Amino acid sequence: MRVLLDENLPLEFAAEIFDHDVMTVQGLGWDGLKNGALMQHAATTCDVFVTMDRNIPHQQHVVALQFGVILLQAHSNRIEDLRPIVNSLQRAILDARPGVLQVVGA
Repeated sequence: MRVLLDENLPLEFAAEIFDHDVMTVQGLGWDGLKNGALMQHAATTCDVFVTMDRNIPHQQHVVALQFGVILLQAHSNRIEDLRPIVNSLQRAILDARPGVLQVVGA
């Protein structure tokens, strides 16, 4: 799966996700894009978009997206707080479907 990590996730988090083609918003030069423009760019780039932005489900019409969205819930976006949910994230990536939002974490 092609996985795109939002800019609110640390860059080193990409190394925690195995067996997938993981890209970052920053690595693609898309940091600073508003969510609507970011979703348009992501449509041709990824199968799964991973974020901690809790506004995504309220700002975007997720069911119309051409990729799955995974919303991570952790104490913070520090790598130490994200590592405990990596296994759940891996399973969610495998289950991801276009237009479906999954919530992973506490």
